Amino acid sequence: MTYRIAPSILSADFARLGQEVREVIAAGSDWIHFDVMDNHYVPNLTFGPMICSALKPHAKTAQGLAVPIDVHLMVQPVDALAAAFAEAGADLISFHPDASGHVHRSVQAIKARGCQAGLVFNPAQSLEVLDWVIEDIDLVLIMSVNPGFGGQSFIDSALRKIEDARRRITASGKDIRLEVDGGIKVDNIRRVADAGADTFVAGSAIFGASDYKGVINAMRQALGA
Repeated sequence: MTYRIAPSILSADFARLGQEVREVIAAGSDWIHFDVMDNHYVPNLTFGPMICSALKPHAKTAQGLAVPIDVHLMVQPVDALAAAFAEAGADLISFHPDASGHVHRSVQAIKARGCQAGLVFNPAQSLEVLDWVIEDIDLVLIMSVNPGFGGQSFIDSALRKIEDARRRITASGKDIRLEVDGGIKVDNIRRVADAGADTFVAGSAIFGASDYKGVINAMRQALGA
């Protein structure tokens, strides 16, 4: 299995975001994760498409290869902002099904703009809607904390949900990434992978450390990758 580590810029130094993105990519990041909050669906306000557009040129390796920008929308309604992030350079856009009036239409709108589409599930939320759109999505994101704030502790019951999501993905026969966001650290990333996850969002665990590369390498070592 190919594992991906996606540092969340929610925990980066906002006064030097471009440099933070370059540094975390140099340290070995696979994706750059945007936690977009609207102070409506969740009780916090973060950043919009202009930040995505400004950071897009920085999301490259030293060899000039583009690093995917992974946008997690914690907003309601979904469609207008999803379109704006697609225009701003996002590569993957995920949203919460309960924030969309028409989930399938939102998925179609994201894909029509050339982005991969994902669904996000909160800790106490059923995965049932997956059965109706799994043929059309590219990513499932399981929240292992309640959305809205960085730095929270991992909720252990998320492991059962990750296992359930992996079973559904396997049964679909599709190549769908299974991402987990919330409380991911060096000491629990292996358990999350064993439950079925292949992509890991980490914010404070990486940006809160003085050595980004050291943390990412330790995560890869824990994964056996």
